[in-house]
Amino acid sequence: MTDILQKQYENRISSLSTEVHNLKDENQMLKQQIAVLQKMAFGPKSEKSKRLAPPENPDQGVLFNEAETEAKKNAEEPLVDVPAHKRRKHAHHWDEILAKYPHEKRIITLPEEDRVCKRCGSGLTSMGMEKIRTEVEFIPASVKVIDVYRESFQCLECRKQGHFSVEKPVVPQKVMLHSLATASTVARVIVQKYQFAVPLYRQEIEWKNIGIPLPRATLANWVIRCSEDWLTPVVSRLRELLLEQPVIHADETPVQVHREKGRKNTTRSYMWVFTNGEYETDRQIRLYQYRPGRSGSFASDFLGNYSGILQTDGYTGYERVNCGTHVLCWAHARRYFVDAIPPGLSEAEIDETVCGQAVKQINELFAIDKSLADLTPEERQESRLRLEQSKLEAFFAWLETESGKAAPKSALGKAIQYVLGSKDGLTAYLKDGHSALSNNICERAIRNFTIGRKNWLFSDSPKGADASAAAYSIIETCKANGLDPFKYLTFLFETMPNLDFKRHPERIDECLPWNADVQEKCK
Repeated sequence: MTDILQKQYENRISSLSTEVHNLKDENQMLKQQIAVLQKMAFGPKSEKSKRLAPPENPDQGVLFNEAETEAKKNAEEPLVDVPAHKRRKHAHHWDEILAKYPHEKRIITLPEEDRVCKRCGSGLTSMGMEKIRTEVEFIPASVKVIDVYRESFQCLECRKQGHFSVEKPVVPQKVMLHSLATASTVARVIVQKYQFAVPLYRQEIEWKNIGIPLPRATLANWVIRCSEDWLTPVVSRLRELLLEQPVIHADETPVQVHREKGRKNTTRSYMWVFTNGEYETDRQIRLYQYRPGRSGSFASDFLGNYSGILQTDGYTGYERVNCGTHVLCWAHARRYFVDAIPPGLSEAEIDETVCGQAVKQINELFAIDKSLADLTPEERQESRLRLEQSKLEAFFAWLETESGKAAPKSALGKAIQYVLGSKDGLTAYLKDGHSALSNNICERAIRNFTIGRKNWLFSDSPKGADASAAAYSIIETCKANGLDPFKYLTFLFETMPNLDFKRHPERIDECLPWNADVQEKCK
């Protein structure tokens, strides 16, 4: 009887021990999930090692007090050379920067009644001026109304002979027929919305404050019409050139679109982004495409018969793309380990964890690869095989030994499983020096869209989403090629209506961002 009771007690203890162990694992997993959600909501987005540990005195209020948190007592003010001062060390060349702007001389002088010598009462005579300082003044937006006339010419000699001859100049086509908007007006609306994330309802208020009651519906029509007529043809040409690149990066992010046929307004749609390779130097291309879903078939339709290298994150939908080589992103792999770091640890404690060691090894890989940036693709491939391949093999072997120690459903277990399961894609970059170590170039391109999305929340129609995709494509391509988006959009809206590109599509190349004339006009 005693043996039976002893056995029952042992079984019970064993069962409770297992239950406690499982509860501890579940508790740890839930803590990690909470930590990840808190980081997503409130924490810094950087994955650099020095940012992995939380600050000693985290202050949630910094999210809302940018002026207070960014202010520094010792921050340098812009300074230009004046006789009484010396240029500060490391100061920008503000005198050269400000030279291109109109200058107004503001003279501080004595009133007429004070131009009397206090000693003898004689009148004072000017002996010259000294420059005290240079200031920058902001002038709010103003509106100018342009009344366009066409001048006609006649030949009086012919008229004397009974021949009435009249010559009239060709009138340039407007950006939109039957509209008050000029090229620069539409360009500003688009830049405000898609570069600076100012929704149309706020722009409507700004126009009203200026004195012109432009409803947001009118502003939306300007955006959609000009995107369809003038931006989409340029984007189509950019897509043709992108498909000629040896490497294409791809990413996608959710977007809410209303009034989609057969779909509820709450149904999630996606904005897809495609860019050229990290090491392309001459022609930078950033293309957005709105699609009603996240199926990999949308990426496949965009890329068509592309036979080069496709570089993406770990989303399995990209496996449907029939490309030459599919390369995965090491920054995405590192993110799994960053998110798996247990909460509340110091930097020293993080370094001792498997997550911290994994992040450190991946960072070493990035440091080596960064040093190869200036090499040719062939030299880069050779150097990677020599410097990085052995480190990769050691890293994967180490993870194999750690995989049995981590609970499969824990954040660490999932991170290890992802990396080991994606080994082929993560090492594929070794096969070609054109490919990069990460998909960061595409994630940087998509960042401006995600910032804007927080302000305008959704697109009111599929046409609006397509117009947004075209506008973001042009603006991000501009920025990547060193152009001013406002100047470039103004140039496009002045030039495209007069190109007759439907009969001569090759003329669109005259408007591409890397064209020498465009560079000169739009920088």
